[in-house]
Amino acid sequence: MQLDTLKDLYIAELKDLYSAEKQIVKALPKMIKATKHPELKAAFKTHLQQTAEHAKRVEQICEELGATPRGKKCVGMEGLIKEVSDLIEEQPDDDVLDAGLISAAQHVEHYEMAGYGTVRTYARQLGYESQAELLQRTLDEEGETDHLLTDLAEARINLEAE
Repeated sequence: MQLDTLKDLYIAELKDLYSAEKQIVKALPKMIKATKHPELKAAFKTHLQQTAEHAKRVEQICEELGATPRGKKCVGMEGLIKEVSDLIEEQPDDDVLDAGLISAAQHVEHYEMAGYGTVRTYARQLGYESQAELLQRTLDEEGETDHLLTDLAEARINLEAE
């Protein structure tokens, strides 16, 4: 894809986020299965539902732009998910695994927040205000998940891993 305009870059970044979301949809069930903590399991299940919705939003935006969301692989997310797989394969103590899964999930959340913040800004710059609002909603949800994970880590899971 030729990147000659901000719109071209916007579409390329949306494709990258779409790939990231699809990879997360595949990875979260493994994380849900691996975690032992019921609240963390519930948080991951909720995020799985949100992630599917986030991918649909990107599809909707791409459709409005006359573009397909497919065709790009997010190698950044691929690396983050590989770290999750590696952690699970190490088979640490259950409490340590849960603490590590929170850390890995927060790496994913922060990566996504950076991407969604960027494309939201591009959408505004390009005059796509309704798209910017959708992207902001996703950004807000990613931030809420990050805060929930922090609360779980600080209130219980990291203490149990200690």
